[in-house]
Amino acid sequence: MAELPSSIDYVTPRDRIHPLVINGGAHQAESSEHFGSSPPYVELRERKDILVFQSDLLKEDVEITGSILVTLWVSSNATDTDFTAKLLDIYPPTDDYPSGYHLNLADSVIRTRYRNGFNEAQMMDPGKVYRVNIQLPPISNLFKEGHFIRLDIASSNFPKYDVNPNTGEALGRHTHMIKAVNTVYMDHIRPSNVIFPIVPKD
Repeated sequence: MAELPSSIDYVTPRDRIHPLVINGGAHQAESSEHFGSSPPYVELRERKDILVFQSDLLKEDVEITGSILVTLWVSSNATDTDFTAKLLDIYPPTDDYPSGYHLNLADSVIRTRYRNGFNEAQMMDPGKVYRVNIQLPPISNLFKEGHFIRLDIASSNFPKYDVNPNTGEALGRHTHMIKAVNTVYMDHIRPSNVIFPIVPKD
């Protein structure tokens, strides 16, 4: 008598692979369930390699609908590196989330060699200050009264985006990796900023 195929035989090998990237929104904290995380599983805002910018507590609802533009004035000790931006809606504390639920809404990345377009790679001079733009995809979100609006700036969002080896070598053909020391400037001469498409209540 022939053995009947098991249910696993109908699932392709690709579909059996556990995804490295979380689909959709999730609380922004390390976890044993997340690839690349390690104890003590801190919230991402506690990491030293992430700049966190958070609004005051919202006293009324704020609707943001459209694309978000993040402009950064940056420098690096590397000739090529990445900068990422992530928009979050910070919910009030609950019993399950004593410090609030940190919901990611949209994010994007810029590889500095392509800061002026993808037609030609332009490396950075170490120590020189450059302006880079990060265009986040369009969203529509109502930030409720009692929430916070947060923007995280970092130089990596792995595994969602490929790691930059920071060497300036040809993409996908690097021979080694180096640690990039990156600086974001925020002054009247180099005003890093974000433009939100806020919808008027009227």
